[in-house]
Amino acid sequence: MQEVEGTVLEKERPGSLKGVIDILPESVFSNPTWRGMAYFYRDVAMYLALLTALVFVTNVVEALLLEIVMALVVSGLFIVGHDAAHGALFSSRRRNQVVGRIAMLPGLHVFEGWVLGHNRVHHPFTVRQGVDFVWHPVTPEEYAQLGWWRRLLHRFEWSWAGAGVYYIHQIWWKKMMVGEPPARWAKTIRKDRFLVLGFIVTMLAIFSSVGVVLGDSIPGIIWLDVRVLVLPFVAFAYTIGAAVHVQHISPDIKWWKKAEWTKFRAQMEGTTVLRVPKGINFFLHWIMVHTPHHVDMRIPMYRLEEAAAAIEEAFPGTVIDEKIGLRGYVSKTRTCKLYDFDEGTWMTYREARRRAREADRAA
Repeated sequence: MQEVEGTVLEKERPGSLKGVIDILPESVFSNPTWRGMAYFYRDVAMYLALLTALVFVTNVVEALLLEIVMALVVSGLFIVGHDAAHGALFSSRRRNQVVGRIAMLPGLHVFEGWVLGHNRVHHPFTVRQGVDFVWHPVTPEEYAQLGWWRRLLHRFEWSWAGAGVYYIHQIWWKKMMVGEPPARWAKTIRKDRFLVLGFIVTMLAIFSSVGVVLGDSIPGIIWLDVRVLVLPFVAFAYTIGAAVHVQHISPDIKWWKKAEWTKFRAQMEGTTVLRVPKGINFFLHWIMVHTPHHVDMRIPMYRLEEAAAAIEEAFPGTVIDEKIGLRGYVSKTRTCKLYDFDEGTWMTYREARRRAREADRAA
């Protein structure tokens, strides 16, 4: 097998992706340095402009409106970093690592921690029971065994309003910020954790100083720090949390036991091509065209639509390809709460209770 930036290209075998990868045109792997840098510089410029605006916009309502735009800009920078982490943005490994680390800082992400969890776990084992940790479903039996507090937390995190809390709690905090990383990657992950902490301290120092120079009160300085650092991170977490949810959670998407799981099922049927409202791709860099990204992580973000068209032509009707908006996201969160791995079906909490009562009566 051939190693490619944290993944493995398989030889032809039942359930492999080789047949899909083979039909992709060479053009989808083209990643000129100038183009990746152009997206990076553009997003950095928007981020700095919004930071400047947030210094002077103190009205709560106006600041929150700016935070909506900031959420999209920080998400865009993160997606640039995400592409760099895959080695897709540039041909140079060093440039990918430098740009990736910088681009992920506004989202407070640990670059090597992300590479470990995302490149080496989520991608190779997408929608596989017990391995893929990204929005991994809970079975009715597992849910019934949770304490009241964890059931309440599950209900909130799996609701339309809980995506950001889920992302911060289950992915950002548990998978990147705390815990003992594997020895092989421990040193670089710890270094990147310190880099993120250094960014936080530097941002607080700079903008607290700006507040002092502007003559703000202590509450005013705290509010300034919140709107330039805390709220952008929370808004970003909600944006990315919701995006990742709809990419892999849907009534049409099955999660698989180890014996039934294959690469083809995981990446072609367990991911989605979602058509977002006009203008969103300006910020999110086509990341919602997600299936080709899972088929081959070497495809840069601006080639995903071309790759998706090639996959659809070769494998018509295989990939979930649909429009998505706020209503569709809310609908999926209401339908997909718990999962039955034996039957391969999603259910709501009410449906799970009804099944449990019917099983008790049958017993």
